[in-house]
Amino acid sequence: MSEPYRGSCHCGAVHYRVSGALRPVSYCHCSQCRKQSGHFYAATQCQTSDLAVEGEQHLTWYSASDTARRAFCKTCGSALFWRANDSERTSILAGSLDGPTGLAGGNHIFVADKGDYYSIDDGLPQYPQYD
Repeated sequence: MSEPYRGSCHCGAVHYRVSGALRPVSYCHCSQCRKQSGHFYAATQCQTSDLAVEGEQHLTWYSASDTARRAFCKTCGSALFWRANDSERTSILAGSLDGPTGLAGGNHIFVADKGDYYSIDDGLPQYPQYD
C-alpha cells in the first residue's frame, strides 16, 4: 500500500486520511487497552500533522490517564486514536484502516499486564512495559 492511508469508524461518521508514513503495528496488552477494546490494541502511528480527520464532531476524546487521551466515535463507539499529551504523534487503531495496508507487526508492549486467557507466540519482540 502506498500513501495516503485511509480509514474510518464502523458507522462511517468519522473518516481519516494519513498522508505520511506509518510505523509497524504495536500490540499493547495494558489493562486500559484491554478494557476499552475487549482484548488488546493493535496500533500503528503517524505524525499528527499527517492525519486529516473528517467528522471530528463525532469524535469523543477521553482522558484515559494524566498522560494520554483516547478517541472514539460517539455514534458507534469505534476506538480510533490514542495520543500522549503534548505528543506530535497519534496512534491509529490498525483495525480502523481500510485494507490492504501493507503493515506488519512490530512488537508487543505491556506484556506484564496481558490477559491470562491467551498466549503470545508470534515471535515478535515482547516488552514488560513500553519500550
